Amino acid sequence: MKIFTACLGTETHTDAPLPTDLAAFESSHLVRNGAHGDNPHMFGAPLVIWRQHAKAKGWQVAEGLSAFATPSGIVVRKVYEDLRNEILDALRAAMPVDAVMLSLHGAMVADGYDNGEGDLVLEIRKIVGPKVPIAAELDLHCHIARALIDNLVAVVIYKEYPHIDFRERAEELWQIMEAALEGRAKPVISIFDCRMVGLYHTTRQPMRGFVELMTALEGKDGVLSVSLGHGFPWGDVPEEGTRVVVVTDDRKAAGDVLAEKLGRELWAMRDEITPRYVDMETAITEALSCKKGPAVIADMADNPGGGGPGDSTFIVKRMLERGIGMAAVGGIWDPVATGICLGAGEGARIPLRLGGKTGPTSGDPLDLEVEVKKIVRNATVKGLGGAPRVIGDACWVHAEGIDFVIHSARSQNVTPDFFEKLGIDPKSKRILVVKSMQHFHAGYAPIAEKIIYTAAPGTLIWDMAKLPYKKIARPVWPIDADPWASNAERPW
Repeated sequence: MKIFTACLGTETHTDAPLPTDLAAFESSHLVRNGAHGDNPHMFGAPLVIWRQHAKAKGWQVAEGLSAFATPSGIVVRKVYEDLRNEILDALRAAMPVDAVMLSLHGAMVADGYDNGEGDLVLEIRKIVGPKVPIAAELDLHCHIARALIDNLVAVVIYKEYPHIDFRERAEELWQIMEAALEGRAKPVISIFDCRMVGLYHTTRQPMRGFVELMTALEGKDGVLSVSLGHGFPWGDVPEEGTRVVVVTDDRKAAGDVLAEKLGRELWAMRDEITPRYVDMETAITEALSCKKGPAVIADMADNPGGGGPGDSTFIVKRMLERGIGMAAVGGIWDPVATGICLGAGEGARIPLRLGGKTGPTSGDPLDLEVEVKKIVRNATVKGLGGAPRVIGDACWVHAEGIDFVIHSARSQNVTPDFFEKLGIDPKSKRILVVKSMQHFHAGYAPIAEKIIYTAAPGTLIWDMAKLPYKKIARPVWPIDADPWASNAERPW
């Protein structure tokens, strides 16, 4: 038995100010020849897991490119086509193969390609022919396009938000494919379109219970896997939206019924599962009310994990105006300011123009007198599940009672290691500002007195009904109050 594996993905905010270029992949995750090292990137980890299982069975593995970019704007066309073609060329060289297994995201949009993963899988299908099974692991914030699903025999999606279960889902997909290749199962996919656009935190009820329900259904009555693709609201493509995915062992009709049942249940609790965000001023005031600390303010609007640049200054500017100290901001993506601090060296006291460089959604730059406290070159911090995240050259600078982590490579802050790597003790602070939407929760909840989700100005508009959609299929909630009142068809 011979299996081909590869990874290609990013999460595209179609209105983000920064295009996704080759450097975005190179600075995040770009691995060739299976050289993942001892601690692979979260999108490379499935390839390592599948290789290990195949080796244990005496099967061959041909591994193609593994590439992922920190979410940003639309992928440059040549970059996407070059990376895609590198995978396709490796597959041609590996032929014949008995199966293809892919680690994808599901919300990659390139110039000329509304659904990059769907295009990749379609091209793979042309090479391997109609009978070779193709399976994919997807990020929870995926666009489930027909071009993708029609060419897969199985798809497994992360259940958790934050995405702490990427390894478990890789194991799940392997079990399905192993059974299929050995003739013990015939996986088929069922989809139900919930006609919803949104974000749903699985760390709180009732979404916590919904995840537990999906898990409880697996392994019974021919159900191999149950997933919920939340969708990525800031990707303006026709397939955007929330969909239930059920994989059964040759029980398509039963899978269709189950997928719709779950989708209707999700629809019924749509108001309860939609996160609530407070305005910036309220967030700061709530944080100050905490007695023990730290209070964690999540700056969702500038989350690099959703396409935000990571250089906005709105929250910290207001904190400075209010004279708030004992705080840490992690981080500010600013390669120019970082380079200046590197040149000045540790211990230097210098004027520094910080952040606010990308555009109007980043706010005004901060002009500060800073002390350079510590420098770490080529810094890597712990991410979800302990997988590494590259933040590049990084500096701890201090100004007016606030500690800043500034860095040269874009990455969201998902664990306290983001501060600790630079020598800052996050538990000693009154307020922590993290540029993340929800992935920070797993790492910060154990140390936080309070977590505050705020909708400051920024790239990621929190009100889905106000997003400037042009391509998204309608009707869909919350843009349309009752999308079920219409018989209009939507692409699933």
